[in-house]
Amino acid sequence: MSIEVRPASVFDDVATLVGPKNPTAQSCFCLSYRIPSKESQALRGEARAERVRGLCAEDPPPGVIAYLDGEPVGWAAVHPRGDTSFARNRLIPHVDDLDVWSLWCLRVRPGFRKQGITHTLVDGAVAFARERGAPAIEAYPVDNRGAKVDLTMAYVGTRGLFESAGFTKASDTGSVINGFPRVLMRMDLR
Repeated sequence: MSIEVRPASVFDDVATLVGPKNPTAQSCFCLSYRIPSKESQALRGEARAERVRGLCAEDPPPGVIAYLDGEPVGWAAVHPRGDTSFARNRLIPHVDDLDVWSLWCLRVRPGFRKQGITHTLVDGAVAFARERGAPAIEAYPVDNRGAKVDLTMAYVGTRGLFESAGFTKASDTGSVINGFPRVLMRMDLR
């Protein structure tokens, strides 16, 4: 099994991983934190897909993709925090004034889960941010203390996942997902 993590610059691969099942949907494509809320809520169907196609052509693209033997199997949204809604989020605090990057969404396709792909995605997202000069990277997972997290809400990851990748808790947040508090986990990249 050979897993490689690459920048998410191929739209079709992003669509395979986070595109909505219903082409007219107003959700997913992992835009809710990436673009302003008003714009995200207004975009539907092909307009939503075109917005993501444009992001895939930017530098940096909207995240990273894990490939297993050339097939896209996992997604991680990672980008400078200042270009995301986390820059203005009242529930997720700013630890300091560093131009940190945010890692906020992890998804592995059904049939490929429980193979370590999520861990590889986190490592790949960290490497992606480091290569682009990020001084630090943050994530905002749930602190589930080992309890089961509903699969639809598991996209934020868990505190344990990020601790195993070398992140440390930097702060509590005011955000709660699926009944679990979210914590701000951080890794210094300098």
